[in-house]
Amino acid sequence: MFGNTLYVEKIQHALEQSNFPATPDNLYDPVRYMLSLSGKRIRPLLVLLGADLFNIENIDDALPASLAIEYFHNFSLVHDDIMDNAPLRRGKEAVHKKWNESVAILSGDALLVKAYEQLAFVKVEYIPELLRIFSQLAIEVCEGQQYDMDFESIDSITGDQYIEMIRLKTSVLLGGALEMGAIIANATLVDRKHINNFGVNLGIAFQLQDDILDVYGDPSTFGKQIAGDIIANKKTILYILLKSKLEQEDTQEFEDLLTNKAITSDEKITRMKNLYQKYHVVQEAGELKGKYTHLAYESLQKVNVTEPQKKELYSLADNLMRRTQ
Repeated sequence: MFGNTLYVEKIQHALEQSNFPATPDNLYDPVRYMLSLSGKRIRPLLVLLGADLFNIENIDDALPASLAIEYFHNFSLVHDDIMDNAPLRRGKEAVHKKWNESVAILSGDALLVKAYEQLAFVKVEYIPELLRIFSQLAIEVCEGQQYDMDFESIDSITGDQYIEMIRLKTSVLLGGALEMGAIIANATLVDRKHINNFGVNLGIAFQLQDDILDVYGDPSTFGKQIAGDIIANKKTILYILLKSKLEQEDTQEFEDLLTNKAITSDEKITRMKNLYQKYHVVQEAGELKGKYTHLAYESLQKVNVTEPQKKELYSLADNLMRRTQ
């Protein structure tokens, strides 16, 4: 369990009480299905922890914003799985596989609309600023996804370009979730910036860890196809670091693994992992993850509340960076 158990249970109860119409079932059944899958609820939890950090009087005041973040996150996952043609999500059939792509697109859209609807339930004085922050992070997530798709047809991607893509696609949602909680708890603009930066840098470290786990994670707990990124020639941090370090003697081997359809998936994974090991790219990716973890902790240290108040966020960050799934 990540973070404050009471808050996670509160989020789970609110999700179970979500009042989606019974019909049309092909619109709302996929929504209910997606929300029922066992996730860590990290992003909605961050809204509550961001509010708690600044001593909100009633944590339930932040719950609608928390659900808005969770709905939006699941909307993005439904659409990402279509674009990536991913067969699994959290160890279960992806929505577009269980139903079809058209159903998945529309049910994802419904989740996005429901996310904005939740913001209407926050105290009225906070709604304009929450809408601004939420809309900004939502469009940035879309920008990040577009960059991710663009990278598929670009031959050479730098590490800096990749970091910027994951900042948009993954990290701004974590930073924005924390800042939304802080807004509802009347935090200062300076503290809002620091807590947002904490979430963004933690999110970058989180995604770099995810790239590593895709190849080296435990298949029984990871929840996605192991080494799916290798099979799909996805330009992860491991791919980018490897390509930047390749010596002439291994260039043909690398190109062969990307283009030779006769190579089986298992063989492709084994041979690519051999290249990763030869060029120490996993170690380098781990160091990069450590850099952004350190930046995250630095930002959290600057937040103007007592150190005991930061305990839950430090604990959450430590758990995320040590995770194996």
